Amino acid sequence: MKKQNITPLNIEREVPSDNFLVSKTDKKGIIKYANTAFIEVSGYTEEELIGKPHNIVRHPDMPKTVFKLLWDTIQKGEEFWGYVKNLAKDGSFYWVFAHVTPSFDTEGINIIGYHSDRRRARKDAVKKIEKIYTEILVAEKTGGIQAGIEVLEEILRQEEKDYAEFVFSI
Repeated sequence: MKKQNITPLNIEREVPSDNFLVSKTDKKGIIKYANTAFIEVSGYTEEELIGKPHNIVRHPDMPKTVFKLLWDTIQKGEEFWGYVKNLAKDGSFYWVFAHVTPSFDTEGINIIGYHSDRRRARKDAVKKIEKIYTEILVAEKTGGIQAGIEVLEEILRQEEKDYAEFVFSI
């Protein structure tokens, strides 16, 4: 499935403070469920979201490194927390603090999909993470994801935290 070509605009869309944007995907990241809040903030209809890859809302300002970390984490059966800049259908953007968890079969053994709930990101945290994401993006442009990973690992070493501890500390 080809990702839509949407030109990013420098217009921020506000995520209501009392809303959780919820989605469920299969193991490949294909959207199987989107709640009303996610539909409204993303600007897509339910029909436009269901059956599409979740990266339909991926903003080009997001480092690939962060999504590699996300996938590596959830495919191990662990939960992921992180700040994500998303791209709405009209080209505007919105920041969220995302929590992504694997969904298991009835025996609780096999991953059958993923569940994500996102809330509005704090403005002060966004300012901090934007600088880090810019640094990672610069590294990715010259050295690919591996260079981005090295930049992130160095930041985490300096902070003496793992990624989850780090995102909760900013």
